[in-house]
Amino acid sequence: MQYAILRKERFNDFIARLSEIQKLVAPVSKGYNNFAFEEVTTGDEIALKYIPTILPAKKFFLPRRETLLEFNDAKGANAEASVEYEPVTLFGLHTCDLSGIQCLNMVFSERPKDYNYITRKNKIILIGLECNEYCDEYASCHLVNASFPSGGYDLFFTDLGDYYVVHVNTPAGDEIIDKTESFEKAEVYQMNELKNLRDHKRKIFINEVPIDRSRIPELFDLSFSARVWKELEERCLACGNCTNVCPTCYCFDIIDEIGLNMKQGVRYRVWDSCQLEPFAKVAGGINFRKERSARQRHRYYRKFSYPVERFSRFFCTGCGRCTRTCMAGISLKETLNELIKESEDRVWRRWL
Repeated sequence: MQYAILRKERFNDFIARLSEIQKLVAPVSKGYNNFAFEEVTTGDEIALKYIPTILPAKKFFLPRRETLLEFNDAKGANAEASVEYEPVTLFGLHTCDLSGIQCLNMVFSERPKDYNYITRKNKIILIGLECNEYCDEYASCHLVNASFPSGGYDLFFTDLGDYYVVHVNTPAGDEIIDKTESFEKAEVYQMNELKNLRDHKRKIFINEVPIDRSRIPELFDLSFSARVWKELEERCLACGNCTNVCPTCYCFDIIDEIGLNMKQGVRYRVWDSCQLEPFAKVAGGINFRKERSARQRHRYYRKFSYPVERFSRFFCTGCGRCTRTCMAGISLKETLNELIKESEDRVWRRWL
């Protein structure tokens, strides 16, 4: 069954049954315009209309802190690798978060593969929820081709009024359909309603920045020495908020902690940020990105330039989290607009 229908009067029953299969996580309201992915057991707990959560779903794939190794010399130099995981179903992910997970999957599947990440990924079921309209003014999902579903999920829900049209994308999705016993087969008229919704979305989801997405790599080819980076330096607080909330930032530090008896300890990794001053410091105290302008520039190039060369896709998903959480009010869309303006000015001056 490729498409199924879930009537809204059966939604709560579906969520209850889904939570019985394994741990269920979904967006939950945390106060005015603040949402977080948390464990739920009933449909009433879920925020079905929400702006992107404070932290993205990457926290379930790449935990903020994760133990990698435990060692104990008292047992004969015994060291045991650790893989921490828990089967979980994530419900209600927007296309921007699904896109972010696809990016992480590509990174951690490259050689050398990150088996901790891959093991955890294989224990997570993803259920998407379509945005029928913009989350808020900070979103730029259409610019980076993340406003429509493009795979990376087991089930995908689209709200069509009295019911959801559900795309069944994997065997795991088929299994959920069978176990919850809440669905019916999609009819032709319901599929036509889905098509009509998508046609309407194509009219309202337009490039949020005045540039064709195919020209974005070219824009960054011209922008390495742009004055915008110095302007950002004067504003940036180097707090790292933007990278912590980004769905595709994956930098981490590895730390060894040894007990006071010097015989046992633990190795773990924790999130790190290219926006923090010590991040690029190497032996001898040399810091090759000491200036905040260089760190801001690096962040943007890591979203719009470097991954295009390596993976043929943007690593910005247009979720808007970096702009919402920036204490200095730095806006991704404003920065892109300034880069466009400066590049156009530079091209124009060539003709004078």
